[in-house]
Amino acid sequence: MNTYALIILAMLLLTALLDAVAELLNLRALSPVLPEEFRDVYDGAEYARSQEYTRARTRFGLITAAFDLALLLAFWFSGGFNWLDLLVRSLGWPDIPTGLLYISLLVLGMGIFSLPFRIYSTFVIEQRFGFNKTTMKTFVLDLLKGAALGALIGLPVLALILWLFEAAGSLAWLYAWAAVTGFSIVMQYVAPTWIMPLFNKFTPLEEGPLRDEILAYADSVKFSLQGVYVMDGSKRSSKGNAFFTGFGKNKRIALFDTLIEKHTAEELTAVLAHEIGHYRKKHIIIGMLIGIAETGVMFFLLSLFVSSPALSEAFFMQHVSVYAGLVFFGLLYTPVSTLLSLGMNALSRRHEYEADRYAVLTYRKPEVFVAALKKLTVSNLSNVTPHPLYVFLNYSHPPLLQRIRAIRAVAEEKIRHRGKMKVRVRDVM
Repeated sequence: MNTYALIILAMLLLTALLDAVAELLNLRALSPVLPEEFRDVYDGAEYARSQEYTRARTRFGLITAAFDLALLLAFWFSGGFNWLDLLVRSLGWPDIPTGLLYISLLVLGMGIFSLPFRIYSTFVIEQRFGFNKTTMKTFVLDLLKGAALGALIGLPVLALILWLFEAAGSLAWLYAWAAVTGFSIVMQYVAPTWIMPLFNKFTPLEEGPLRDEILAYADSVKFSLQGVYVMDGSKRSSKGNAFFTGFGKNKRIALFDTLIEKHTAEELTAVLAHEIGHYRKKHIIIGMLIGIAETGVMFFLLSLFVSSPALSEAFFMQHVSVYAGLVFFGLLYTPVSTLLSLGMNALSRRHEYEADRYAVLTYRKPEVFVAALKKLTVSNLSNVTPHPLYVFLNYSHPPLLQRIRAIRAVAEEKIRHRGKMKVRVRDVM
C-alpha cells in the first residue's frame, strides 16, 4: 500500500469510527424522562415511541454504514476497480464514453446493493412507525425517474468535465468550475418548474383563512409571492415540511398537505415567516456562494491528483485515466468534505437562529411559532434530547429545546425594548 492508500483507508476508518461513536452516544443520551417543555404535546406512550424510532433508525444506520464500508473495502482490495476498468476498456470505445460507462456501472452497482436497505427503511421501519405512505408502484417509479434524470442531466455534465480534464490543460479546473456553477444556477430555476413536478403534484392553495393569513403576513413584510402551493407529501410519508422554490419574481411557497392537516393557519404562517427570514437574511445566497467556492476548491484539488499514477496505484489500477482518477479523488477528498460539512452545519444552525428571530420580530406570535415547532417534532417523532457530539456532526438545525429558549429570549428582549421606549416617551413628554 502506498501513501495515498494509507491516507484514504485511515480516513475512511476514522470517519466511520467517529460516526459510530456519535450514534452510540446519541442513543445513551435518550432520556426516559419527558422534558417539561413537551408535556403539553407528548404523552408518555408517544414519547417512548419517539425514542424507539430513534433507536430503530440509529441501529439501521449503523448496519447500513458498516455494510457500505465493508463493500467498498472488499471491492477495493479485491482489485474490483481495476477489473471493471479492464472490462470497459475491452469494448474499445473512446476515453469519454468509456469513462461514462465506468462511472455509471459503479453508480449502478452501488444502487443495486443499497436497494434492499432502501426497501427495508421504507417498507419496514417507516411502515412500522406509521410514516410510510409509499406504494411499491411509486417506489419503483421514483427509482426509474431518478435514473432517467441522472442519465439525461448527469451524464452530459460528467462528459463535459471528463472532456475538459482530458483536453483543456492546466486551466481545466477553472473551466469545469465555471461550467458546473452555471449549470447549478440554471437548475435553481429549472428544478421547481420541470423536475419537482415529475415526482410530486403541486396545486395552488385554495382560497380560505390559511391563504389569507399567509398573504396578509407576506404583504406586511413587503414580500412578494408568485404563489402558494400544496404538495402531495402524503403520497410518500405522513411527515410534514414546507420550503421555498424559485428566485426573484418567481418566489413560491410549497406546503406539504400533511403539514396543513396538523397545524393551524397561524402556526403555518409562523413557520413560513421563518422561511421568509432565511430569504431576507440572504441565507440562500450565502449558501450558494459558499457552495460555489467549495466547488472551485474541489476542482482545483482534483486537477492536482486526477492523473496521478500514485493515486491509481493505490487502487491497483493497471491504467491511469481521468475517469478513474475522478472516482478515487472523491475518496481522497473525504477528510476535506467532512471538515467543510461541519462548518456548513455550524453556519446553518446559526442561520436557523437568525430566521427564528426574524419570524418572532415580524409575525409577533412567538408562542404560536413554538407550538408549531413542537407539533412538527411530535408528528415526526424527532429526538428531543440529542447528544452534543451528534448535533455537532450531523445537525443543520439547532436542537428544539435550544431553539425554543432562543425564541423566547428574543420575545422577552422585544418586550423589554418596548418598555424602554415607553419610558423614554413619557420622559420626553
